[in-house]
Amino acid sequence: MSKVKIPLEQRFREYLVNLSLRALIMLGSLMPYRWRIPALGWITAWVVAPLAGYSERVRNNLALVMPEMSEREVRRLMRKVPDNAGRNMMEMYSAAKFSDRVRHSPVSGPGLQVIQKARAEGRPVIFVTGHFGSFNAARVAMVEQGFEMGVFYRPMRNRYFNVHYTKAMSSLSEPMFEQGRRGMVQMTKHLRAGGVLAILNDLNASGGVPLDFFGRPALTSLVTAELALKFDAPLVPVWGIRRPNGLDFDIHVEAPISLGDPVDMTREFNARLEAQVRMNMDQWFWIHRRWKDGTGEAAEKGAARLAAMDVYRDQNIK
Repeated sequence: MSKVKIPLEQRFREYLVNLSLRALIMLGSLMPYRWRIPALGWITAWVVAPLAGYSERVRNNLALVMPEMSEREVRRLMRKVPDNAGRNMMEMYSAAKFSDRVRHSPVSGPGLQVIQKARAEGRPVIFVTGHFGSFNAARVAMVEQGFEMGVFYRPMRNRYFNVHYTKAMSSLSEPMFEQGRRGMVQMTKHLRAGGVLAILNDLNASGGVPLDFFGRPALTSLVTAELALKFDAPLVPVWGIRRPNGLDFDIHVEAPISLGDPVDMTREFNARLEAQVRMNMDQWFWIHRRWKDGTGEAAEKGAARLAAMDVYRDQNIK
């Protein structure tokens, strides 16, 4: 199969964006760690986000799901959300210093005993999380706890940026499994061998089903729940919650989601993520087009898949 040909104009635009981001990262790397993280947060919030349209996307998402929010709070989140995104990016490109700072972050929650027991028994564990706080902080802290965490990820759209972005991600923990057929095969082998996996499950998912998130349908993948069922792995939500100082984190490991119907399991994850976001509104990535395909043709196809699953389930119950 031949590769998809990318228009020259699009390649050139992606190349310029990559150069700009690389320049910001290199500039930040010249600063002491305690300065570079807030500096990149500030630049992202006040320069990058307005120019790239991210600030307006935050506004639009909030208007969709929380139209009653005050204008003052909307404007605050239009700055704080990109600030957290910028900090996350710079932390990932400061892997050694970031890891040294966060690997001893306090880890608590009812899921700790469950995952420790699974590890002792040689069973696979699946951590499920979202673009909230810092997934990488949770990742580093759990590696410190003895969980060598593989990561299933979606590559960046910008192919130039994705090359070094993936390399930066892998410097925090490996193995890395790229979304796609090959990555799925590798990930399956990893779980079958009793490996530990982390999946972020809060993106608009082609092939997913429309499930409620903040009171609106959002196309959501069932793959994470299906993997947990297939390998009898505890499905454990984990969050890296940024502290008010902007540099440190608290890691919370929730009780596992009960294994059962994959739709119900995924609904439960959405509800738990929403509860965390409502407590820390500025720490979720409101820049994502989370509700993009919650309605329309893709949602209708997803709803048809849901209906077919319901019929199959009813027939098997009878």
